[in-house]
Amino acid sequence: MKAHVYVTMKKTVLDPQGQTIARALNGMGHAEIAAVRQGKYFEIELAEGTSLETAKVELDRIAAEVLSNPVIEEYRVELIS
Repeated sequence: MKAHVYVTMKKTVLDPQGQTIARALNGMGHAEIAAVRQGKYFEIELAEGTSLETAKVELDRIAAEVLSNPVIEEYRVELIS
């Protein structure tokens, strides 16, 4: 079983890196780009035999405590069978 964890800045937090990317894209002629929010992506492979319930609990804990900063970031976990 694999998991994908997406970590992004909360909507209320400024994203200067995303703003820089958006300006660069506009400068390259991509006028259709209005805004960019950047983030982090993690692909995690779980040990064989890990139950779905254990995976959900552990991945949520890991994402909250290790992979993201809960003050300024939010995360989403997707389990792939």
